Amino acid sequence: MAKPHIAIIIGSTRDTRFADKPAAWLFEKCQLREDMTFELVDLRMVDLPFFNEVASNMWAQSQDPSAVAWQSKLATFDGYIFLTPEYNHSIPGSLKNALDQAYKEWNRKPMAAMGYGGVGASRAIEHLRGIGIELQMVPLRSAVHLGGSEFLKVSHLGQNLPMSAVDQILSHPLDSMLNELVWWAAATMAARNRA
Repeated sequence: MAKPHIAIIIGSTRDTRFADKPAAWLFEKCQLREDMTFELVDLRMVDLPFFNEVASNMWAQSQDPSAVAWQSKLATFDGYIFLTPEYNHSIPGSLKNALDQAYKEWNRKPMAAMGYGGVGASRAIEHLRGIGIELQMVPLRSAVHLGGSEFLKVSHLGQNLPMSAVDQILSHPLDSMLNELVWWAAATMAARNRA
């Protein structure tokens, strides 16, 4: 069986986002794995309008070419890692819109998350897991939370140190998350292939 191919989806599109720094760190760490392949997917580079279809593509084919292209891209992946900040105890609107623009392509695949901010985006990730369940994904228990003093070490709001300054704190949660992810990706790939 082929190695699982995993999307790392950058959920924030703000001009002043912090996401680029942890995204580069996450992508670099993930590429050290030999049991999965990874691709960065930046929502800034995805031309998605606000969801305006008659229904999700589970029930009616999407008409907007950008939505169809997004669905085609998502279909190439065997699982997802969402990188998200926390906006008002939830995920950014750009990420929610990207999730809403597809349905079938998310189904029966694992989803992991890395969050950053004051509380490591813990509430946003909890909300994201609920959305994932509705989209028939397999939300993982383990996540990576870059929060509190560790966030301030690497953020421009604090010391703005390189991400290596938090390696020791984040490496164990990252390993746990990726180990869960490869297990669920292999299991769901096998099940989808049987179906």
